[in-house]
Amino acid sequence: MPIQQSDVQYTAVATAENGRDGRVATDDGKLDVVVNPPKEMGGSGAGTNPEQLFAAGYSACFQGALGVVARQEGVDLTGSTVTAKVGIGRNDDGFGLIVEISAAIPTVDAATARGLLAQAHQVCPYSKATRGNITVTLAP
Repeated sequence: MPIQQSDVQYTAVATAENGRDGRVATDDGKLDVVVNPPKEMGGSGAGTNPEQLFAAGYSACFQGALGVVARQEGVDLTGSTVTAKVGIGRNDDGFGLIVEISAAIPTVDAATARGLLAQAHQVCPYSKATRGNITVTLAP
């Protein structure tokens, strides 16, 4: 179920100049980066790009969701990491994204890791936002 405006606890604000070949900054100044298309897409690759920013946000959010489910299950996540790979490519109406989420959880076996990832995918806000819109695969 979508949240209502009255449920919002925090709102991030970022402004872009010149789209994929310019600059993105947050209103509080904590993020201010040059963005350029990657070399693989004909750009200079000099700055970061929206896919890297999305991967960074998704991996951090998913790690947080993983922590929530691990605490509920009584699982120690010490030393764990989450990696998000965000791909962009052409589709029938322009461009689309695809995501692979993987985790290294040294404190558990592969079956437990798969279960935790599946549970985290149900509660992660980024996963909820992308569900049904883009392909997201989980790879423990």
